[in-house]
Amino acid sequence: MVKAYYERRAREYDDWYLGLGRFVERDRPAWEEHVAALGPILAFLAPARTLDVACGTGFLTRHLPGALVGLDQSESMLQIARARMPDNNFVRGDAFSLPFPDRSFDRVFTSHFYGHLETGERERFLAEARRVAPELVICDAALRADARPEEWQERVLNDGSCWTVYKRYFVAEELADELGGGSVLYEGRWFVVVRSP
Repeated sequence: MVKAYYERRAREYDDWYLGLGRFVERDRPAWEEHVAALGPILAFLAPARTLDVACGTGFLTRHLPGALVGLDQSESMLQIARARMPDNNFVRGDAFSLPFPDRSFDRVFTSHFYGHLETGERERFLAEARRVAPELVICDAALRADARPEEWQERVLNDGSCWTVYKRYFVAEELADELGGGSVLYEGRWFVVVRSP
């Protein structure tokens, strides 16, 4: 279900970050400032061979320093990412069975993917991420007063289609503990970024 949703959402995905389309009317205080803060946080990471899992349109991928491979299950998302970053390699693949040998990368990065994973899926993804790289960096949604830690959401796309999507929100330290330890790189009203060695 989530795979089909993101395939359909590809052409409007960046609207969420940019506050366009269905997001124009949303009350998101200081949203632009928090989105703008993510780029420098990621760019400040040490350059590394990085695999961006569920890279989507490459909106955040473009800030990652070093040699980069983006992976997504959606060909529509990958087309946008390739156009945005033509000098990088983007491949279609499964986050639960990464098509790379052990220790192919220095870092796995993922943004707004981990929060869609239910318990069994989280375990499978983390095992694969740890297999291909010694470091994991996760960017996801911060827990706010107006959101529950986990919920099923109804989302509507520009074409009017309705989708039910599982979503978690995070306190940065709790996410680091869930990953087995790590450091908080950013925690704001809207986003958290955690690095787990």
